[in-house]
Amino acid sequence: MELINNNQVPEGYKKTEAGVIPEDWEPYKIDDVVSFSGGSQPPRSTFIFKPRAGYLRLIQIRDYKTDEYETYIPEKLAKKKCAKKDIMIGRYGPPIFQILRGIEGAYNVAIIKAIPSSKVDQEFFYYFIQDEKIFKLMEMLSQRSSGQTGVDLPELKKYSLGLPPLPEQKAIAQTLSDVDALIAALDKLIAKKRNIKTATMQQLLTGKTRLPGFCGEWEIKKVGTLGSTYGGLTGKKKSDFGNGLFQYITFLNIMNNIVIDTSIVEKVNIKKNENQNAVKKNDLFFNTSSETPEEVGMCSILTEEVADVYLNSFCFGFRLEDNVKIDGLYLTYFFRSDQGRNLIYSLAQGATRYNLSKTNFLKLSLNLPPLPEQKAIAQVLSDIDTEITALEKRRAKTQAIKQGMMQELLIGRTRLI
Repeated sequence: MELINNNQVPEGYKKTEAGVIPEDWEPYKIDDVVSFSGGSQPPRSTFIFKPRAGYLRLIQIRDYKTDEYETYIPEKLAKKKCAKKDIMIGRYGPPIFQILRGIEGAYNVAIIKAIPSSKVDQEFFYYFIQDEKIFKLMEMLSQRSSGQTGVDLPELKKYSLGLPPLPEQKAIAQTLSDVDALIAALDKLIAKKRNIKTATMQQLLTGKTRLPGFCGEWEIKKVGTLGSTYGGLTGKKKSDFGNGLFQYITFLNIMNNIVIDTSIVEKVNIKKNENQNAVKKNDLFFNTSSETPEEVGMCSILTEEVADVYLNSFCFGFRLEDNVKIDGLYLTYFFRSDQGRNLIYSLAQGATRYNLSKTNFLKLSLNLPPLPEQKAIAQVLSDIDTEITALEKRRAKTQAIKQGMMQELLIGRTRLI
């Protein structure tokens, strides 16, 4: 955590083991100013299962928002406890070096509580310990024990930090906390918009609610009457990917996006006489297999004109007939909706890996509104997605600003006092 090149120490700063820090800051090892407390583990015979109560395991740090909390009978509760503001560290991974706050209760031996001394503001240390260099160090030094990777606590204790006076520590922590509050507010707004989208899809794509100006009966049609399927790349070797004059749409591009992001296609080598299926504007894509039936047949649409672009081997394309009155974006939203996902889910076949049959897919029956209503519904949902995307970009920008502020404030490059 150095301010600048060690050979250049500006006026008002000093060179220390913690790097170049302001003259009124003091260098310490973490072990000098912070203690660590491991949890305790009562006998397994005292376990009971009960949602949202006292005993914290490492798995809860990984997914603390679930209701699957393991607890003890109250009178036999472990003695080591943590409060919501305590800094908790998971000792074993993956992932290495998990840090979490906002939980409370007793905790076991797989979890450490960091306890700052009177020299260190707890909030300041919470931000300091999130430094990327510490994460990288812990990952590099992680050792395997009983099949698990673990935090090297002795090395963590030896890590150097520069401490400003307490008032400045508090000011730094408050500034970063304010940014965290903004990020949390954006998270809530994004979640709210996503919930609105889900509810809107449920109403509009089933016909429970009709947009103003639309009425009349919907028509049931089989998917096979709307278009035809085609396969992705075939006969490719590992060496064919990552190079070549052509591009292909990746599996994750389809999984993660309703509309294909053409900026993240990858290269593939295709020889002159190969018979491969190039994609076209308005084609729909579906992944053919997944480890879980819930993720089979995720749908995405290509809305741009492209040339010499192909589809990855683990997906298939669906091309609408020219004369059908179907809006591709509407179909994409439908297959991403609860109703559409349930239809696809019913087709998933397999035991350890689930597959989607193109033949069975073409036999699906869909209840479809007239084309103008399809387009209007797709536009409403697309507008919501645009709002969500804008909020996600704003959140990412705010997160990046926070990281920059941490780099400036936690080493004294920028001073608040």
